[in-house]
Amino acid sequence: MVKNSIPNLQKLLELGKVAFIRVGVLPLLLVATVVIFSIWNPAFLSLVNLVVVSREATYLIMVTLAQMLALLSAGFDLSLGATVALISVVSATVMLSLQAYPGVDVLVGSLVGIGIGALVGVSNGFFIAFFRISPFLVTLGMSFIALSLSLILSGGGRPVYGLPANFVYTLGHGRVLGIPVPVIVTILLIGSVYFILSWTRFGRYIYALGGSRDAAVRVGIPVRRYTVFTYVAVGILVGISGVMMTARTGSGEPTLGLTLPLLSISAAVIGGISLFGGEGKLYGAILGAIAITLIQNGMNLVGVDSFVQMVIMGAILIMTLASEHYRRQLRTSWELKLRQ
Repeated sequence: MVKNSIPNLQKLLELGKVAFIRVGVLPLLLVATVVIFSIWNPAFLSLVNLVVVSREATYLIMVTLAQMLALLSAGFDLSLGATVALISVVSATVMLSLQAYPGVDVLVGSLVGIGIGALVGVSNGFFIAFFRISPFLVTLGMSFIALSLSLILSGGGRPVYGLPANFVYTLGHGRVLGIPVPVIVTILLIGSVYFILSWTRFGRYIYALGGSRDAAVRVGIPVRRYTVFTYVAVGILVGISGVMMTARTGSGEPTLGLTLPLLSISAAVIGGISLFGGEGKLYGAILGAIAITLIQNGMNLVGVDSFVQMVIMGAILIMTLASEHYRRQLRTSWELKLRQ
C-alpha cells in the first residue's frame, strides 16, 4: 500500500509543479485569502462586502493596467502614485477656478488631469529612451518632482475642497443601469488595453521591447519612439485613474495614491507579468489587482493596523518575486527536458 502511494504522490507533485509553472502563485494566493479571511470573519464573503471589494478593485485595476504596460516593455513606473496626487490637486484646483461655468469646469479639469498624466509619461519615456537612463531612476526622480509639486500647489499638503457636486456624484458614486460608473470606466479601459495588446502593431512592439530590445532594433522597430509611446499610454491611464480617484474622495488630495507603485507592481507580478519584460497576460494583471484588493479588504475587516498592512503587503511582494524567480528556473529546466 505504501509502495503504491509513493508513485501517486510523485505524480501529484509533478502535476502541482506543472500547474505552478503555468499559472504561478496567483491561484494559491486567492484560495488562501478567501479561506483565511472567511474563517476569521464570515462577513468577508457577504454580498455587501463583495460589492465593496468590486468597487475598490476598480481603482487598483486601472493603475495596474498602466504598470503592466511599463513592465511588459521591460520597465516600470515608480512615479504613478505621486502623479495621481499631482493630478488630484491640479484637476481640483482647475475645477474650482472654473466653477462659474458648470459643466465646463468638470470637463476642463478632467482633461487637464489626464494631460498631466500624459506629460509625465512623455517625460519618463523621453529620458528612458533617448538618454538610456534606468526606468527605476527616471521614475523615482519623477515621483519626487510630482509629489513636491502637489504639496507646493496645495499650500503645504492641504486638501482642495469644494469640487463640483456633479463631478463627485457622477464619476465617484454614480450608476448607469445599476452599474457603478467606476466599474464601467474600468471595463472600457480593460477593453482598450486588450485591443492595443492583441490587435495593434503598438501592442506587438511593447512585447518586443520587453522580450529583447537589441532584437527589436535589428528587425527595424523604432525602439526609442515606441518606448516614449508606451510611457505616454501609461501616463494617460494614470491620468484617468487620478481623475476617477479624485471623484471618489471628493477633494484634491496631495498624498493620494502614494502606495500605488507598491500595490500595482505587486498585483502585476502576482498576476504573472514578468519583471524582466515581454511576458504576461492582461487577465493575470486584473486577477492580481483583485487578489491584492481582497487581501486589503480582509485585513481591514479583521482590524489589522494600517502600518502593519504595509509590512504584510511588502512581504507578499518579496515572496511573490521569489516565487516568480523560482518559477522561471523551473520552466527553463522543464523546457530543456522537453527538448532532450
